[in-house]
Amino acid sequence: MTVLPPRTAVLTGVLAVSAALTLSACGATPDASTSPDGKNAATASTAQAVGGIGALAAAAKKEGTLHAMALPRTWANYGALIDGFEKKYGIKVEVENPNGASQDEINAVTSRKGQDRAPDVLDLGSSFAQSAAQKGLLAPYMVAGFTDIPDGQRDSIARWANDYGGYISFGCDARRVRTCPTSFKDLLKPEYKGQVALNGTPTKSGSAFGAVYAAALADGGSFDNIQPGIDFFAKLKRSGNYTPVASTPATIAKGETPISIDWDYLNAGYTDELKSKGLDWTVTVPSDGKFSQYYSQAINADAPHPAAARLWLEYLYSPEGQNLRLKGYARPVLLNAMKKAGTLDKAAAAKLPKVSGTPSFPSEFQQESAKTSITQNWGDAVSH
Repeated sequence: MTVLPPRTAVLTGVLAVSAALTLSACGATPDASTSPDGKNAATASTAQAVGGIGALAAAAKKEGTLHAMALPRTWANYGALIDGFEKKYGIKVEVENPNGASQDEINAVTSRKGQDRAPDVLDLGSSFAQSAAQKGLLAPYMVAGFTDIPDGQRDSIARWANDYGGYISFGCDARRVRTCPTSFKDLLKPEYKGQVALNGTPTKSGSAFGAVYAAALADGGSFDNIQPGIDFFAKLKRSGNYTPVASTPATIAKGETPISIDWDYLNAGYTDELKSKGLDWTVTVPSDGKFSQYYSQAINADAPHPAAARLWLEYLYSPEGQNLRLKGYARPVLLNAMKKAGTLDKAAAAKLPKVSGTPSFPSEFQQESAKTSITQNWGDAVSH
């Protein structure tokens, strides 16, 4: 991930980019995205540039809509976040293809440029966010809590910032699986034939990408070398244990994916949902492959509703939004800052899946290199 310069340099960089965007930003028509005093939200890099949160909210309400993609209501408590945002600001949130992946969002940005149906905001695996920034697809915007986001988890010129995350984990239907696995090594046991699934492919899904990275760390790899993770899944496929069925609550309930490798906040969230269907869903962070990753928020540089897009990010990074993440078992990026400020929901924080140690993250270069390896080698690895 990008290493940040000092805080003053961050602010200078954001303002400089904002000035450049004034000449090139497009999206909603100016009169539909301006604050009461005539400031255009499409070129704003902070709420203050529009006249403050109140003015930004007024401009967003004039737009009336926020268009998003790939935000399942059960993912990191998006249902409560969407409902809270709509109630607070009176803006309709439209979510297209809720079960889509990060690459689907990026594809929509490029293929729908200049269209009203383009996504305003993006929720991306961090490697996908960095790639989108490099391609010039993202608008710099610094939310109120931007400088409290830890170093290495935000872009130096605010084109993206991490929002929430967790650890790769194993979810297991304890009523269908006699002994649930606790390590990647366990997954190779013959008793798990046809039972181990990802929630998508690592070429498109951030969590599947994280699963391959975790497998690499468990099998002699490193942030610089994801190939052992690809080799592990090739071995898992040859053993007959890996199933290409993308894991969802529906496939779990049907018994199609009784072991799901996914983020701990998703697996933990499924526990309550599946209990009502008679499933005993257990969640374990593997002992030999601890990999933590966060999802990033970003604004489409050509967002058709630029004020609503910026207001949405302000809501997600506010104490209200970050505590709603916690209630969905996700680890908010501002957890430590809110703890210091006394705004953290301690009861919700206490329910997070337990993990020892301090997480470390691959750099932007390491992630790009890993993505290249997966793009080149994943298909052959799991097709045989």
